[in-house]
Amino acid sequence: MKLKIKKGDIVQVITGNDKGNEGRVLKIYHEKNRVLIEGINIVKKHQKPNQVHPNGGIVEMEAPIHYSNVKLVTKA
Repeated sequence: MKLKIKKGDIVQVITGNDKGNEGRVLKIYHEKNRVLIEGINIVKKHQKPNQVHPNGGIVEMEAPIHYSNVKLVTKA
């Protein structure tokens, strides 16, 4: 399925906890019809200690959301 949303576009969330918020598309997952948006759908992930995070801990990161839950505001 071809999506009208491209990387770098500004989109607005139309449903869910982040309804009404806008952000820039960072990545598109075509096989799952999902998009990763900057600053939207923040989740907490428990990280084991590694070279990047030597102490480990809880890291906040964006999670992808389904493309049907966003609408295009501005094209890149």
